[in-house]
Amino acid sequence: MRCVIEVRRAIALSTATVFAVSPLASWPQAFPSKPVRYVVPFGPGGSPDIVGRLLADRLSRLWGQQVVIDNRVGGAGVLGTAYVAKSTPDGHTLVQCNIASSGIAVSLYKSVPYDQVRDIAPVTRIGMTPNIVTVHPSLPIRSFPELISYAKANPSKLSYSSGLVGTSPQLSMELVKLIANIDMVNIPYKIGAQGIGDTVAGQVPVNISNFPAITSQIRSGRLRPLAVTSATRAAQFPDIPTIQESGLPDFDVQSWYGVCAPVSTPSAILDKLHDDFGTVLRMPDVEQKMTELMMPPAPTSRDKFDQFIRGEIARWARVIKEAGIPQQ
Repeated sequence: MRCVIEVRRAIALSTATVFAVSPLASWPQAFPSKPVRYVVPFGPGGSPDIVGRLLADRLSRLWGQQVVIDNRVGGAGVLGTAYVAKSTPDGHTLVQCNIASSGIAVSLYKSVPYDQVRDIAPVTRIGMTPNIVTVHPSLPIRSFPELISYAKANPSKLSYSSGLVGTSPQLSMELVKLIANIDMVNIPYKIGAQGIGDTVAGQVPVNISNFPAITSQIRSGRLRPLAVTSATRAAQFPDIPTIQESGLPDFDVQSWYGVCAPVSTPSAILDKLHDDFGTVLRMPDVEQKMTELMMPPAPTSRDKFDQFIRGEIARWARVIKEAGIPQQ
């Protein structure tokens, strides 16, 4: 009898040990167990919002749970990211992190209410899109080298419109100025579309924007494209050269978006999120739509996305310092 009791104790102890070390024991088996809040830290209607809603729709179908888009606008993505950083780390609150909030903000702003490395868990990159430099057709500049030459001959006389200070387009041009040793005056706008509109109207001669925001103005001839910031040409506009081809070797800047969660989210949930977002990004209709938006899917592993973000933080800290951009 004593032998039987000891055997039962051993089995009970073994079972308890298995559950204690199981990575699934710390999170609900049916994740998500309630609606998921997906924070897009930009306003409705732009390409980040369009992509976010596309992914939310497909994830809702995959999970059988509603994925609710929450547009929390402010600080080039900082406001929405801060909200998620402080949220319950159970996988039910996510943010569409981006180059501004996760790569640039830490060096640009005097106070950021989260630490990207300590407070945020990268899940996967979603996609990348180049920026593009355009000019009003009345400007006697037809190529990127001509723009550089004109700026050198007329220091501080050219101005360019962009989105908010600290966004990828604005810092792309600051990097151009730094490398080419030219001086152009930035005219920032709270909404990038307003800057595009003023360049179309001839009020600001040069514009730099995310590619998806400006394709219609290029196709209509209202703006003249000079060069894209990525290392390769855009597939939809193969005739537009890159800045690398135009005289600035190794120049490569792309805006990017990804998925992030609060840092204490259990690894098993982060793995499921990574796998499920990957499933959605590989859906043919999702790939086609994102490609049409000039942001083809570019998912990564969790570790590679973390390394990518750390590299972006270091890169833009250097650009901001060397360009003398004051903290906001």
